[in-house]
Amino acid sequence: MSVAKIGLSTTAVYPEATASAFELAASLGFDGVELMVAVDAISQDVDAIEKLSQYHQVPVLSVHAPVLLVSQATWGTDPWEKLRRSAEAATRLGADVVVVHPPFRWQRNYGAAFVEGIRRLNAETEVTFAVENMFPWRSAGRAFQAYLPHWDPTDIDYDYLTLDLSHAATSGCQSLDLVKKWGDRLRHVHLTDGTSSFKDDHLMPGEGNQQAWEVVEELGRRGFDGHIVLEVVTRRAKSRHERETLLAESLAGTRRAYEQGLAARIR
Repeated sequence: MSVAKIGLSTTAVYPEATASAFELAASLGFDGVELMVAVDAISQDVDAIEKLSQYHQVPVLSVHAPVLLVSQATWGTDPWEKLRRSAEAATRLGADVVVVHPPFRWQRNYGAAFVEGIRRLNAETEVTFAVENMFPWRSAGRAFQAYLPHWDPTDIDYDYLTLDLSHAATSGCQSLDLVKKWGDRLRHVHLTDGTSSFKDDHLMPGEGNQQAWEVVEELGRRGFDGHIVLEVVTRRAKSRHERETLLAESLAGTRRAYEQGLAARIR
């Protein structure tokens, strides 16, 4: 029986760099890492990432395409080229998932072709492109649509989806509901937590309103065999030791909840 792999996002060690994520993933016993391709120069260098993966004996499970506001110039400015390069990087590194956000509303041409373009990439490449749920942007109490075709992928014809629990919280959704609605389309999870804050908190699992451990248990109960990637903010940690403790506790909690779900499935 295939089971989920538990990964560590390279963003979860910030302000430490990408290299530290491989070191910590190895020492703490994660099954692998998710590479966030961003402004960190090493994250953009596939040769360097390959060496880090081999040195620490930590596989790259997934690649997060450079689609954040801060990485608009990373790997060029053509969004389709970014996705193609992400697929090439994933294939070379042995990853099987590329995480992608929907286009920003000002990327009109990209947005108009996005749904069909993602379907085509899934058909033509060796990796799974899984579109991530986002959230409405809010300013002075007013919300506006920042993504095309929408921040909520539920009713859009994507083959595969990534669930981010913090984004669900910020959008006013419940992640457990999304797990049930999405069914087999759910292929990847960013495990974190959040509140209704517009800040997109990326809290440690269990610190917000998303019933994070219940979500993981439900994944086990459903036989989810994708990746569950810890994508949290650990800036509050005052030392490397404290960061290690936070990540180790979340890893242990994730394994425990998932195994409880698996046990219930078998019964």
